Amino acid sequence: MADQNTKVDQEPPSVASQDVKLHEKIDRFISALNGDDQSPPPEITDSVQAFADLFDVMIVEHESGSKRWIQLEEDEASRFIESIDRTAKLLKSLSRFHSDENYAAAINRLSGVQQRAMCVLEVEFKSIMDDYQNSCDRDRKNKTDEAKMKQLSSSSSNVQDAPEPELPEQLESQPVKDEFLGYSDEMLSNLNKLANGLISGGHETECCELYFFVRRNAMEQNLKLQQFEKFSIDEMQKMQWEPIEKEVVSWIKLFKEFSTSLLPSERKLADSVFSGHTAISDRLFGNLTRIILLYFLSFAEAVMLTKRSAEKLFKFLDIYETVRDVIPEVEKLICVERLQQLKSGASLINTVIGESIFNIFIELENSIKSDATKTPVPGGAVHPLTRYTMNYLKYASEYSHTLEQVFQEHKKIDGDSQNQSNYGSQLARIMDLLNANLEAKSRLYKDPSLSLIFMMNNGRYILQKTKGTGEMRSLLGDPWVRKQSSDLRNYHTSYKRETWTRLLQCLSHEGLSVNGKVMKPVLKERFKSFNAMFDDIHRTQTTWVVSDEQLQSELRVSISAIVIPAYRSFMGRFSQVFTPGRQTEKYIKYQPEDIETCIEELFDGNTSQSKKR
Repeated sequence: MADQNTKVDQEPPSVASQDVKLHEKIDRFISALNGDDQSPPPEITDSVQAFADLFDVMIVEHESGSKRWIQLEEDEASRFIESIDRTAKLLKSLSRFHSDENYAAAINRLSGVQQRAMCVLEVEFKSIMDDYQNSCDRDRKNKTDEAKMKQLSSSSSNVQDAPEPELPEQLESQPVKDEFLGYSDEMLSNLNKLANGLISGGHETECCELYFFVRRNAMEQNLKLQQFEKFSIDEMQKMQWEPIEKEVVSWIKLFKEFSTSLLPSERKLADSVFSGHTAISDRLFGNLTRIILLYFLSFAEAVMLTKRSAEKLFKFLDIYETVRDVIPEVEKLICVERLQQLKSGASLINTVIGESIFNIFIELENSIKSDATKTPVPGGAVHPLTRYTMNYLKYASEYSHTLEQVFQEHKKIDGDSQNQSNYGSQLARIMDLLNANLEAKSRLYKDPSLSLIFMMNNGRYILQKTKGTGEMRSLLGDPWVRKQSSDLRNYHTSYKRETWTRLLQCLSHEGLSVNGKVMKPVLKERFKSFNAMFDDIHRTQTTWVVSDEQLQSELRVSISAIVIPAYRSFMGRFSQVFTPGRQTEKYIKYQPEDIETCIEELFDGNTSQSKKR
């Protein structure tokens, strides 16, 4: 038994324990090298050569391909990284005495080993970084398999007749969006160890370049998968607006996904790979963000530099809002040191967009001023300029808060603190210009009554559009609405006076009786005048147009209210003067009910009705 114990005690120590002892010797030697500056350098021990040889063996295994980093056990990976760290410290300490021949030889030997170790780490680091594509493919395949299994399980029981389940379209085109962009926890752990090894070995620059190159390509590939096109300014200038509009819609969707999904994942990835090296992860993430952000902002700039026109306002506003809302989300992920450059770039783009939007409104003003068509709209209908302007302002006012922001920013850039420019005042100015233009157009009509119908039609259209758009009514204010309503009532009153007062004079009792006796010839003339005048009004005004049903009804009711009672009273008093029969039919052409029917036919724009009558 004693012999057995003796044998056990004499067994050689394990490889691990030999490594520990060797590392302890190296650490003591490093400590000695960093001692008193006045002391001569200590003699290089055999442990330095042994350490270099041991590390060399580990490196050869990787260089030959017999071992890959992902195949290493936890302790093996740790030993490799510790060897790099220990070699770096040893080289730093030895360099103090590089003029000594023995020290120079040791430095050369260790430097060669360390350089080869760095090459191994770089290859392994790039290999795992690049493997995100395979990981994404595996993840997509798993999702596809799950989808197929679900379709199979929910299909009919007759499996033989069931068609092969199709891959859902969203799985075919949608890039993987898990939180670490296709890297598993194990991959992230390995990348972190490799990054630490490269940084401690003095290859921080090479490590960062590898990371940046792979992730930039990955982010660009992600955008390509989602059909993001990088148009140059020249290409955009040659395109029609309709395809650009579609690209803007796609751009907005992608830009929002970029800020809410892709960027946060990239931030987590950088923090995981470079855990413990915040400055490096901040720098890399900031540079990646800047490049991809430049793609998006360059697209916005290219759109802004296309020829400006009124139809582009709404897409310009969409772009402005997107940049305004997305940039703060991006800022949350960027370190303070790199924030200013990001803000200034985005601010410049939004300033350019804002100026374009502001100038579109100035051009809208000018187009209203310069619209001097000399052909009146048939029937006094709503003018195309009114329809276009009001519908344009209605849609624009859906962006009222954004437009207010744009106008306020313009006021700051303009530098005029006295300038009262805001979207509300801009809206009121356009309305004033439109009303002035319509008044000028109303004078194109030879018939004053038709001129008033034209102003009523357009005024009513303007008022209804304003009331129907909460933002417009709020911006213009109740006093403006009351003024517009008052103008409409005045046009209505003037129209009744212009058209129907002269007709009612035919029904006046004045001058019809002398000494209590009705003057028959005068009465005949009155009925003839009434019939002719009413025929003319009916024939003319049935061709006029009042498309607003409420306004049309109000006009007819108000006309009936003044004409029919007067005509019924006149007939009731004087119709018996005529001899019943042909004489009555000759002069009393209309019964009160006929008058009412004719009034109900006014303002239909019906030329055939007037011809028939």
